[in-house]
Amino acid sequence: MSESLLMASQGSLAGSPRATIPVMHVLIPYALSEDEAARPALQGQSLPRLQALLQAMAPHTLLALPEHSPISAHEQLLAGAQGLDPQAPAWAALRAHELQLPGAGSAAWGFLTPAHWEIGQARVSLRDPQALDLREDEARALLAAMQPFFREDGLTLHYEQPLRWLVSGEPLRGVVSAPPERVIGRDVAAWLPTSPLLRRLQNEMQMLLYTHAVSEARAERGALAVNSFWLSACGALGAVPAPAQTLTLLDTLTQPAVRGDWTAWARAWQALDEALAPLQAALAAGQDVTLTLCSELVARRYTRAPRSAWQRLLQRFRPQQPSDILTLA
Repeated sequence: MSESLLMASQGSLAGSPRATIPVMHVLIPYALSEDEAARPALQGQSLPRLQALLQAMAPHTLLALPEHSPISAHEQLLAGAQGLDPQAPAWAALRAHELQLPGAGSAAWGFLTPAHWEIGQARVSLRDPQALDLREDEARALLAAMQPFFREDGLTLHYEQPLRWLVSGEPLRGVVSAPPERVIGRDVAAWLPTSPLLRRLQNEMQMLLYTHAVSEARAERGALAVNSFWLSACGALGAVPAPAQTLTLLDTLTQPAVRGDWTAWARAWQALDEALAPLQAALAAGQDVTLTLCSELVARRYTRAPRSAWQRLLQRFRPQQPSDILTLA
């Protein structure tokens, strides 16, 4: 999950599973999985707080997105809560505003992620950017080399951190792009921007990066080559959006899920289950709480609902198992 998404939720608890959860809408990205391989990882596990919550709450499906939707379910919900367009949230423009960069309120912006494209016989796939182990000095050197080419096409690069730069310019206006998390390990063809200018620029950068001194130094230390870039979160901000609602984001499942490490994902769920104790207590005290569980493509919202005596008895003697609740395959 990008830092911008974490900032979009008020009181984000990412990385802090034992933190106190305010009584509000709790959103958990990658809580559900469409991958059948996730089911065995949950076998025999107990998530008592989650199971107790869902026994007293009723689900309804908020979103069911098509396979190649560029914007994932949880990102659409976060964008709506932040007052951004859920179909094309301008997270990069919002970040530019937060950093007080020139033109933040009027220019079109995007995030640029240095990337490694893995060339196979039948497809080109995107490796997890975290696997690059890109150092700040390397990132800045690559940015300096790429900047003149971008400037020729009306684009300006701005360094923020090794794996996320900002880029501004008119060619980004109207571009709909998927975040890297949607593309990792997948064929990039379905996710590339349709703009001929941006595609040409990607080709030019592949040639530039292939012979760059940073690439040669990285090869000597056995690091993955930075051989392309990925654009995401494109758009213009206009007026600064006013948040429409407050969300509490629990984001500890994202990294293992996007890596497809379902054993680590199941372990992360064990820790996350402890963080749901205050929400369980609030529900038991009669307070209104909402819990939204997301996969990449589905958002399922749970709210308080009365249960019949038969339903309560059935839940007591035949409680739903985590593998049934959290896997959609």
